Amino acid sequence: MKKIAIISVVYNNYSILKDFLNSLGSQNNKNFKLFISDLSDNKKTINIKNFESQIVTDKNKGFAYGVNLAIKKAIEEGYKYFCVINNDTSFKSTFIDDAFLSFNKYPGSIIGGKIYYSSGFEYHKKRYLKKHKGNVIWYAGGYTDWNHAITIHRGVDQIDKGQYDKPQETGSITGALMLFNIDVINKLGFMDESYFLYFEDADYCIRALNKNIKLIYNPLLKIWHKVAQSTGGSGSDIHVRYQTINQLKFGLRYAPLRTKLHLLKNFIYRFLKGL
Repeated sequence: MKKIAIISVVYNNYSILKDFLNSLGSQNNKNFKLFISDLSDNKKTINIKNFESQIVTDKNKGFAYGVNLAIKKAIEEGYKYFCVINNDTSFKSTFIDDAFLSFNKYPGSIIGGKIYYSSGFEYHKKRYLKKHKGNVIWYAGGYTDWNHAITIHRGVDQIDKGQYDKPQETGSITGALMLFNIDVINKLGFMDESYFLYFEDADYCIRALNKNIKLIYNPLLKIWHKVAQSTGGSGSDIHVRYQTINQLKFGLRYAPLRTKLHLLKNFIYRFLKGL
């Protein structure tokens, strides 16, 4: 019987887990196991009763390290299907069913889904009517802007009117929701742990494309995301710091020369200003 390893990383913010665990507990299909890498400084007990789970603990060596740690544990137990997902998310009771459909339809690919802002967590909160909350897109496919070495989310901040309901190949998949099977790991390996936080997903996608592994946007998969809550929210010091550092790392590795020079100039300026 096929089972999916749900892979997630916890760092200090245990309060965000409630909706995530409730979503998993409500699934129609129970053929999954949650593997949590708890990298918190002061670890607390995570009570999980309604489904199979395993918590792996270690020091905080970054998001990619936590993902890899949990995946390796799942592989040891014989799992061949993996769903990396942020735990500041929630989803409907059909999520696991939809994940299996995605694995069957797009074998050997990396798969992303349609991601909404959780209601009340929109970046432009005053832009939307109350009826639009929970229906504002955060990610519906993506691509890399090589002029700036950043990934761009298609549809971000748009109200969902069905404009991104067609599955298709895409240029970038966010690590907030990323599905793949063991064949992808055998070809590609694990995430690059040197990024610590942010851009490890962008790097993984570029490596995949370079090995002719397809990136698939499948809107059948839907989740709601409390964006950046696991790192203190958008604009927090840790958010800005690691975004800046790893944008430079990512750009120096893959971007055109002109972009590399631009990134170095900006980084030196920010460093002198006290990044």
